[in-house]
Amino acid sequence: MQQKSEGYKNLVDSLKSASGLLDLKQKSQLNRDLIAICNNLANPNFRIAVFGPFNHGKSTLLNAMLGNRTLPIDLIPTTGAAITVRYGSDVRTRIILVDGTEIDCSGTEILQQFAILDENRQMRKDVASVEVLCPHPFLEMGVEFLDLPGTNDREEQNNLVREQLLSSDLVVQLLDARKLMTLSERENLRDWLLDRGIKTVIFVVNFINLLEPDEQKQVQNRLIFVAESFRAELPAGFSNLYRVDALPALRARLKGDVAAANSSGLAAFEVALQNIVGILQQNCGDVRLPRLQAIASQIQLSLKNKIDPLANEIKTFDDKQNAKIEVKQKAANLINQGFVTSVRELRDWLALPKLLAKYQADAAVALAENNFKAWQTGTFKKDLTELQLAVVKWLYQAYNFFQEQRPEDLLIPLPSEPQITLPPRPNNTDTFSEPGSIAVGSGIGWLLGGPVGAAVVGSISYLLNKNVQEQDEQLAKESYHQEVAKLCIVAIEDYLSRFSHQGLTILAEYEQKAVKIIRFTVGLEPQEITNKREDLRRWQNTFNQLLQELETANIFSNYQSYQETPKPQNPSREYFPQQETVQTSSAKDIPNQQRQENTTKNTSTRVESPRQQVSSPPSPRPEEVEAKFRNWELDEEIAQMKVEMRSGSQTSKAPNQPKTEVEKDKIVRAYTTLGLQPSASFAEVKQAYRTLVKQWHPDLFVGKPQLLQQAQEKMRIVNEAYTICLQNQELR
Repeated sequence: MQQKSEGYKNLVDSLKSASGLLDLKQKSQLNRDLIAICNNLANPNFRIAVFGPFNHGKSTLLNAMLGNRTLPIDLIPTTGAAITVRYGSDVRTRIILVDGTEIDCSGTEILQQFAILDENRQMRKDVASVEVLCPHPFLEMGVEFLDLPGTNDREEQNNLVREQLLSSDLVVQLLDARKLMTLSERENLRDWLLDRGIKTVIFVVNFINLLEPDEQKQVQNRLIFVAESFRAELPAGFSNLYRVDALPALRARLKGDVAAANSSGLAAFEVALQNIVGILQQNCGDVRLPRLQAIASQIQLSLKNKIDPLANEIKTFDDKQNAKIEVKQKAANLINQGFVTSVRELRDWLALPKLLAKYQADAAVALAENNFKAWQTGTFKKDLTELQLAVVKWLYQAYNFFQEQRPEDLLIPLPSEPQITLPPRPNNTDTFSEPGSIAVGSGIGWLLGGPVGAAVVGSISYLLNKNVQEQDEQLAKESYHQEVAKLCIVAIEDYLSRFSHQGLTILAEYEQKAVKIIRFTVGLEPQEITNKREDLRRWQNTFNQLLQELETANIFSNYQSYQETPKPQNPSREYFPQQETVQTSSAKDIPNQQRQENTTKNTSTRVESPRQQVSSPPSPRPEEVEAKFRNWELDEEIAQMKVEMRSGSQTSKAPNQPKTEVEKDKIVRAYTTLGLQPSASFAEVKQAYRTLVKQWHPDLFVGKPQLLQQAQEKMRIVNEAYTICLQNQELR
């Protein structure tokens, strides 16, 4: 028994730890039951409790079994404390008071002072425990008796009895044959024993000798019914019902009358009791652990009532936090996507071959016509500003969304205006009367008026379109205006080359700065949540430890262990967008040939692409319209994310509102405009709108006034329909 009780030490410690964490009130029923069951597990002796209402002869029966008047008995309720009877070499009494005082004396007379009810039938408040040592051979086998106060007298006594039953391995319930199994006894049997897993119970009937023979027979039949209806968990072959006339048995023992003791039923009961105890002692865990299961289940339920709400609260916080992070991460990726696309477009635009193909002809003509400043401001700078703003827009989007670092504007300065020197005029022309060469800084149109000026402009167009090669012998045969045209072309190429080199360098540096803007930081969580995480961890660890000890003791549990909620490893984190593989251009990436080509003013140029029309802006290609639509989509999606962030929910939608017939017709017409049914999904609406935009975007009809007007009206109708369809999708 000693070894087995030590085996339950971890389980007892786990139960006590859970109780301490639950902060159970000392006088709460759960705490008192827990203390009782823990004491039982730690008790190396096999405990037999004698239980029943007052004046049923409990102390008399125990005295008869012990063979002397060890315990106080009287005609009124006397036992006012739970008296434990253990083995000792001589009869002694040990009383421990609440203040820790210990009283140890020979004999049991002191019980009359400390272990009986006072004149008001109250238990003494200062007695913590009462123990009697007795030299009885049955007790020497590691058995102890527990004499309990009578029930159905005072609530305080009932509470004491109820607690002590849990710390008993075998319960002897004493019945009065004169009033067999009253309502209160049946309730106690159910509530105090059966429902708490105490099923090792023996019924002993007292006072049957006071009944008439006919009455005794009726009582015997009723007793058989009671015994059979209660499924006691006793060793096979043993009855759970015995008759003992307690007072005659005590008198017979005191006189040494063996025959009288046998006729009282005491001897038969003692033999059965010793055999039952001998068997149950071999595996005391089968007796104690089942009743522990009910208490452990209550402890586990109490722990779950603490854990689950706290876990749900933390999960709700984490879900909201993760939803915000997810929205921000998605926004960062979208913003970065738009930024990278805009940077790529600007970088492509800054590439020297592209600049030459798009602007060289117009710029050379403007230079020849003394109109370079107007061209530079009205065309070139306007295009540059638009592309720069397209790049910067995404960084301001990031700043508005994340509030990390305010961006700087992207400013790519324009180079100084081209400088050329006119060659000496030919001897066979009188176009110029000034001798020698003339330096011109801001255009030569004022010198090349009339037919000669027109010829220079025409030569610019001719030379670029014909892609004239650099051949000295051909150069010598060229006319004067072709020489001047080539000077204009070379000057513009130098201008665009310097601009390209400087712009790509500035753009590369600007990209590096953008990293600090398109990002967001998740700060430390509130201290309150951190504290709750720690509380949850303690609760879960305590619950899991208890569950593990129950499994080790082979005690079934209805619960599963908790997966510990992990504490965030890096509570303060920085998030960056998903990076795309982008070719970053800088000054060192520009080929030396491109930077050095045509740096001298008198060297002819090699043009890579034919000259664009100078008269009117070109119509955008379909891919340009697609890019504009894609940027518009990103703007719309980011705007929607901001709304979600403000609302605190990623999936919040407006409640469905009843629609009037007019509103229904309006919605149907909108879907019809997009070529859809009202049941179309959001993806279908978006795709239909995309198709119509590609078909009717006004930019596709530049230079076609009649079609342009038609396209603008069509897009107005399509935009209105798309807005209505989106609103309808949100209300579903």
